[in-house]
Amino acid sequence: MEDRRYGQRGYREHEKERPGKPKEPSRSGPPAMPQTRTVSRCVDCGTPLPPLTDPLGQCPKCRAELHSCRQCAHFDPGQHFECTQPVPERIANKGARNVCTFFSLHVTVERETASGSARPEDPRRAFDNLFKKK
Repeated sequence: MEDRRYGQRGYREHEKERPGKPKEPSRSGPPAMPQTRTVSRCVDCGTPLPPLTDPLGQCPKCRAELHSCRQCAHFDPGQHFECTQPVPERIANKGARNVCTFFSLHVTVERETASGSARPEDPRRAFDNLFKKK
């Protein structure tokens, strides 16, 4: 008789040695983490801004001013004068170019979601590729 407490089928079944079946190798180490990247995006249109973008310039897509409160890392609508820094006076138009000395372009860390295959640009072509004979 075995020295375990319960003899029902399925209880600690994985501990039994099964002839002919090799044990599954255990995973070692942490699971693979998704890749990340740092990116700045235009607040108005969401377009990723190229690295080393001139903060005194404009968004390449919508022409929004980049040196503005809305594009700044310190912009917070819940703070006094909508800024986390001690600015002396409120800037009325948050989307207009200003000369604030605390300005720092807002940068976020995003997960890389691109898979090995690129997404097709034409939805019709993607649909046709589903039923294409090989």
